[in-house]
Amino acid sequence: MDCPRAAEAIRIIRTLDEHGFVAYLAGGCVRDLLLGIRPKDYDVATDATPPMVRKVFGRNRTLAFGASFGVIGVLAGHRKDDSDPPSPGAVPREPTEVATFRSDGSYSDGRRPDSVHYGNAPADAARRDFTINGLFYDPKTRQVIDYVGGQADLRRRRLRTIGDPEQRFAEDRLRMLRAVRFATTLGFDVDPSTMDAVRLHAGEVGDVSAERIGAEMRKTLASDRAAMGLDLLIDSGLGSKVWPELPAARSDRWRQRLASIERGPDELPSPLSPFVVALAVTLTTFEDSHAVLQRLKDRWRLSTEEIRATTTALKDHGMLAGSADAAWSDLQPRLVDRDIGTTLAVAAAVVRSDRTDRSGIRRCEDALRLPPAELDPPPLVTGKDLKQRGWTPGPHFKQWLTKIRRDQLDGRMKSRDDAEAWLETQHREHGDSDADGRAS
Repeated sequence: MDCPRAAEAIRIIRTLDEHGFVAYLAGGCVRDLLLGIRPKDYDVATDATPPMVRKVFGRNRTLAFGASFGVIGVLAGHRKDDSDPPSPGAVPREPTEVATFRSDGSYSDGRRPDSVHYGNAPADAARRDFTINGLFYDPKTRQVIDYVGGQADLRRRRLRTIGDPEQRFAEDRLRMLRAVRFATTLGFDVDPSTMDAVRLHAGEVGDVSAERIGAEMRKTLASDRAAMGLDLLIDSGLGSKVWPELPAARSDRWRQRLASIERGPDELPSPLSPFVVALAVTLTTFEDSHAVLQRLKDRWRLSTEEIRATTTALKDHGMLAGSADAAWSDLQPRLVDRDIGTTLAVAAAVVRSDRTDRSGIRRCEDALRLPPAELDPPPLVTGKDLKQRGWTPGPHFKQWLTKIRRDQLDGRMKSRDDAEAWLETQHREHGDSDADGRAS
């Protein structure tokens, strides 16, 4: 645990210990460390109440963003009684979450507890969702503290709720989707009683907000085992609720295509996100992919950027795959598109899974390694140049400029002089009237 975030969490735990409190690493970071996965975050659980945590670290070094649920954010840096201010480049910049051991009251809204009660480590472990997320680690003794059998489930690679699965899912219905996500990302089997409870209550996932559903679906589809996640969604009954078109579209094609997604070379443009690539790859197997995407926009609260990149990939991936003999003027605009990383990743996955000719993909990859001035040379003339001649703007401007750009890219027009001579001819023949497609 030599990363800055881990070091900061250990610092917090030691500081709390020095002040007489019990404090452990908690939850997902412990799970990931035991699995040999580098955690993204390191959370701390303690018997210190939120006011006590703020007193230890100082109000100017803490954030009470979740105090009502016993969570305080501790900012990186020195303790409140240190004379030296924290260094400007202190890392991590994000606060470390420090949560007070608690037990939860009833969940009348199927999302949050109506009340919380501060308690001890066993009670805190018992309120959590899955056994593998109910572990603590004491850096002082270097021991894992396990009240729920999480270590045994990690060894068996099994996902199991803590206590009664129906009660766990009634408390927070999102946990059903979290079960799919954890099983997918970790490659675990779901305990039969846990899966039975998901199937029984799958219809209730519709009560979960679109934002929370979307967050889980992003993580599931971004996994290397995304196909497994889609199958779990369907088999659990959740798929018909969060992605109604999914069960009917089930096929080996999406499994093969999702399994064919690869990370491109570092020097090539990166996709918007692994999630967008996987979503687009899956949608290539749907007959009405664009319509399905528009419906998912609201169901999962997809961002404008995610919709844009997915739409472009669905529209252009076939052209990239078959671009070996395409005119450069047809291919080049797609290669300089801001979402080319996503589109090319989708095209490559489809070609790889369908075992079709890769020469188009190789041409795109080679072209994207060209110097910027060669890949996307400045246009020979612009609309501003035409206006400066005193010509009246109109649809013919776009037609003329498109014709010049295509000829420039394909090598038929090599200089500004060539372009201006051609423009003079067009203007002389057609004047400022609409060219009606005659600029060809």
